Amino acid sequence: MIARMQTARTALLAQAWENRMPHLPLATPEAAVILASIVEKETSIAAERPLVAGVFYNRLRIGMALQSDPTVVYARDKGMPNNKPISRKDIAIDSPFNTYNQPGLPPAPITNPGRAALLAVLHPAATDALYFAADGSGGHAFAASLKEHNKNVAKLRAREKAKRNYSPEQ
Repeated sequence: MIARMQTARTALLAQAWENRMPHLPLATPEAAVILASIVEKETSIAAERPLVAGVFYNRLRIGMALQSDPTVVYARDKGMPNNKPISRKDIAIDSPFNTYNQPGLPPAPITNPGRAALLAVLHPAATDALYFAADGSGGHAFAASLKEHNKNVAKLRAREKAKRNYSPEQ
């Protein structure tokens, strides 16, 4: 069964790589798998995957760090499951997988990406966004500027605070 899965993945990757959008800043199919693994962990919402990929390409093109929280979690937890939120201390972890303090892509995938994430990476959305933050409803708010991103983060923090302070007795 594992051999069949590996064969299917190899065939999918070869076909998807051959049909990728032109001018993507990836040199190899393996790099596409690495980026797809990050996209896979960033969002489970199908419609967001191409946008997340587009944000990461925008960052790669200007030399900006990917700053992906799932890569920090992977570096911190060595790939083992853990629902603990990341901290500033975690962001400072010295690891080639930590995309907050390492430029470009990590050296290997952080998870096994699905077909949808791989296709999103090879056919990203055209976007001017450089940032995204959770929006409190399971999705993300995308922003082209740091100022706009900070507003999105402030909205999320306000929602989180309101949720913590909510009491059904009120």
